[in-house]
Amino acid sequence: MVRKRGEHGVILLTAAFFIVFAVLACNFYRISYEGTSLPAFNSEHTITIEAGNCQGTIYDRNMRPIVNGDMQNIAVAVPSALDRETAAGYALDRESFLEDFDRGEPFVFECSERTIEGDGLTVFSVPVRYSEHQAARHIIGYLSEGRGADGIEYAYDSVLRAELPQNSVTYSTDGFGNVLIGDGKKIFRSESYKSGVVLTLDRDIQQICEECGKGIETGAIVCADIKTGDILAMSSFPDYDPSEMEKAMNDSRCPLIDRALYSYSVGSVFKLVTAASALEQGFGGNMYSCSGSIDIGGKQFNCHKLDGHGLQDMSEAMKNSCNTYFIDLAQSLDIEEFRRKATYLGFGRENYLCAGITGSGGVLPTCEELTVPAELANFAFGQGKLSATPLQITQLTCAIAGGGRMPVLRLIKGLTADGSAVSGEKSPQISEVMSSEDAEALRKMMVLAVRENDNSKARTKKIGVGAKTSTAQTGRYNEKGEELCHAWITGFFPARKPKYAVTVLIENGGYGNDAAAPVFREIAERIKSLNNKRL
Repeated sequence: MVRKRGEHGVILLTAAFFIVFAVLACNFYRISYEGTSLPAFNSEHTITIEAGNCQGTIYDRNMRPIVNGDMQNIAVAVPSALDRETAAGYALDRESFLEDFDRGEPFVFECSERTIEGDGLTVFSVPVRYSEHQAARHIIGYLSEGRGADGIEYAYDSVLRAELPQNSVTYSTDGFGNVLIGDGKKIFRSESYKSGVVLTLDRDIQQICEECGKGIETGAIVCADIKTGDILAMSSFPDYDPSEMEKAMNDSRCPLIDRALYSYSVGSVFKLVTAASALEQGFGGNMYSCSGSIDIGGKQFNCHKLDGHGLQDMSEAMKNSCNTYFIDLAQSLDIEEFRRKATYLGFGRENYLCAGITGSGGVLPTCEELTVPAELANFAFGQGKLSATPLQITQLTCAIAGGGRMPVLRLIKGLTADGSAVSGEKSPQISEVMSSEDAEALRKMMVLAVRENDNSKARTKKIGVGAKTSTAQTGRYNEKGEELCHAWITGFFPARKPKYAVTVLIENGGYGNDAAAPVFREIAERIKSLNNKRL
């Protein structure tokens, strides 16, 4: 069929019209549904400005914030609706404020508490993430590029930085994006920061331990609830500032290490385990006369008292911390049962607290290794290959002071959505690791080791305590040729009705009684004073 002249042009014109219509329709669809994701404007001609970043809070056991404890004022300003000089008087950084103001677009600035709100000025109260002297730094961890990089910040990153609504103010705008003040504004004040993680820490006890340990160059302090295993404080020294990470990484003291989680030579504290095994195996009445040294398989082992302690029973040997008594005692023990008792008491096993925070299992010699007489002798008083963490030693003390019931140490209490109610809280996990009679005998030994030792620096008139010190040899020497020893003490209080277990470790601190015991004593006295104030 032959088309008339002009029909081809009409067809082409019609086709072009439909193509243009289709393109416009697609663009309209895209703008309508994707335009809402733009940071400032949307299809309804509004502008929304967010103010501050409200991250979730990390709480202590009493729902008191450990982070987000302080608040700052953040304001959203609309320059066209403000007097420049008056508004600048509210800014904490006047110079920065004026630069932003002169750009003419809505902006956010930090303001003083006396800032007066108006149509062009909206003020929000926003949490400050960390305080100047942030507590529990090694537990809390730090952020990197806005995400959790260590500690609780890392373990609960998805909870603390969940995509929840933030503080914002929304204004209507004209077709050119200019704010229309007369049409009012919509304000959303977020409470998302109230959600978060609840720890077992007691903020006041954590502060006490950090302050009492401020003289420790490198070391750790752990305080736990004897019945539940809740970690009330866990401090590592030295501390660090996350805003100066390069400085921390170049520090020879390695401040980024959480020393409460690392294992060390234990020393005489382990005599409690040797005694526990001996009691269980029926050797609680063992007597031994210390002459200052003992020969085991042709190797000489010395007591710290070179002229000896003379004839002693187990309680006197514990008070005197007599090495030779416990070396001799170990020769009578069944090795497999001895080692098994150490395992039951937590040695050789990790303490998992949460993702990224796990206490080392340390080193527990094998039964085969302990068949070597010298290795068994070292094991009896906590030397040789044996190593353990402050967490493990604290757990041991909980078992003794808790009547033979050893709790699993825990750091996480649960989660909260509103800052008041805790969800997901689990019951304490308790294991029977020794008879109540054996535990009572060990508890009395620890009390007498302080009460009847005139030289004990753990003793205090303010509260009854039970404790055992250690001076753990490391096999390393200083420039003077003197051996470096770790100073330990672990103990409980009050003596009659134990509630708190505390362990202090000071790396290369020397004698446990000289270096660690005074720190323990001060912690016990200050916690007692704290409880008196809380009554």
